[in-house]
Amino acid sequence: MSAVGTQELDALVRREHPNPHSVLGPHEADDGVVIRALRPAACRIVAYVDSGQAELEQIHPGGVFEGVVPAAALPLRYRLEIDYGAAGRFEIDDPYAFAPTLTDFDLHLIGEGRHEEVYQRLGAHVREHEGVRGTAFAVWAPAARAVSVVGDFNSWDGRLHAMRSLGASGIWELFLPGAEPGCRYKYELLTAQGDLTLKADPYAFEAEPPPQTASIVFSSRHKWRDGEWLARRPKETALDRPVSIYEVHLGSWRLNPLDGNRQLSYLELADELAAYAKDMGFTHVELLPVMAHPFSGSWGYQVTGYFAPAPRYGSPDDLRTFIDRLHGAGIGVILDWVPAHFPRDDFALARFDGTALYEHADPRRGAHPDWGTLVFNYGRHEVRNFLISNALFWLREYHADGIRVDAVASMLYLDYSRREGEWVPNQFGGREDLDAVSFLKELNEVAYGREPGIMTVAEESTAWPGVSRPTYLGGLGFGFKWNMGWMHDTLGYFQQDPIYRRYHHHELTFSLMYAFSENFILPLSHDEVVHGKGSLYSKMAGDRWQKLANLRALYAYMYAHPGKKLLFMGSELA
Repeated sequence: MSAVGTQELDALVRREHPNPHSVLGPHEADDGVVIRALRPAACRIVAYVDSGQAELEQIHPGGVFEGVVPAAALPLRYRLEIDYGAAGRFEIDDPYAFAPTLTDFDLHLIGEGRHEEVYQRLGAHVREHEGVRGTAFAVWAPAARAVSVVGDFNSWDGRLHAMRSLGASGIWELFLPGAEPGCRYKYELLTAQGDLTLKADPYAFEAEPPPQTASIVFSSRHKWRDGEWLARRPKETALDRPVSIYEVHLGSWRLNPLDGNRQLSYLELADELAAYAKDMGFTHVELLPVMAHPFSGSWGYQVTGYFAPAPRYGSPDDLRTFIDRLHGAGIGVILDWVPAHFPRDDFALARFDGTALYEHADPRRGAHPDWGTLVFNYGRHEVRNFLISNALFWLREYHADGIRVDAVASMLYLDYSRREGEWVPNQFGGREDLDAVSFLKELNEVAYGREPGIMTVAEESTAWPGVSRPTYLGGLGFGFKWNMGWMHDTLGYFQQDPIYRRYHHHELTFSLMYAFSENFILPLSHDEVVHGKGSLYSKMAGDRWQKLANLRALYAYMYAHPGKKLLFMGSELA
């Protein structure tokens, strides 16, 4: 008779057991080692060990089998042969025979928010564990009652691969032998309310192309060739040399007219964009978000896969090749990064474990009124860890030369785009989001401390002091800040008919009053041409000849003005 109680077996079958490893797998018994397995559709299971075999008998109608290997001791190496009758017979390593892949030190660092490479522990990682090749799965879901990993390897059946809870850390873990790169998967979570929900992996390295939403097991095989570039980068920082940035949306920079105006892939773009940027004299390319996002027609600022490149352009290693080739052409790569908010898509981060996990529970802090998105909880250690490790991930794993942080103003102010009564003041009664301020300072300290020679750029549209001042001098620690005031004043001036410009010269000269108060980038960015705003050419006064002449004058003034330069694709033409 089984030593496990009926209630425990029932919980296991109902997918409610928080620690299936305490029931399944090998366990010491008086007469040897008892092995249990949960296979609801199996008609026979045999455990093969070095000394022979043991037949497992069904002990629960839900598909729990048990058998004893006499005179055996732990640790015990064995394989299970599972007979599904007409569906076939399979031999596997038992996932419940393995120790956790995360150490107590990992859990301690994650709980403190100090695990800078947490993406190497959470998510899906192909590895050899205790002599067996497979994939280690781990996910943070502290409020979940139970979590399973489902995918191509188990016909998306959540009963087969329930994960174990690693105590108070809130992390669930399972090593799955035989799960190889290319397998699609998700996490099946049982919430505290009793609902079953499927979620993509927040730390997945690859995602399915939309409209599909599964994560994909991925292991990079790319061999980098930009060692000389990386060695030179810390010695030639952006502050000390000319910087001219070409801002690009990969999905619309160029299309293939011979193939139905198809978007180009990372590999197709690599050589074309590198050659074009170099020929035009740009030093850097800034990519609008290349992280996975669900809507192909967008710029990409509603990210659902923070560690996965947008799959519509190719594989993660294709993006690595793209960046490698740009470096080979002498072009730096800056990535737009979105830690300010995330979308409400059911399959992604929103209410991940049935609670407000990554976002604030109070909509006055956790919901963005303009964009319909959710705001990260920067005061939660695990959330800060997720975001800071994500920034390091793109700098380290993809050799990005910088990140441009989107919508910084919306992070800094609790009353951003909110009316009276729609926001909650901080503990001092102010409108500053102190958690976000602390997060941004830590982000910049870690980024510059771990990856010398990179650049961090803030899109910050207010007069917050010291955005690009070092943190030890009271600043936020960014390397650069977009000069939004220069952009608005300058475009306002050039939109005036020349006959009226003598009354608006102050719009050109005022920027020199504060030009050196920050490390500025002068941006003529995508924000100036979206939502029907028209091209820069269309903003100029006069007829066609005058518009082109004014545009040339604008660019000459821009490149003579103090500050680094940024130009959105197409603006170099008109």
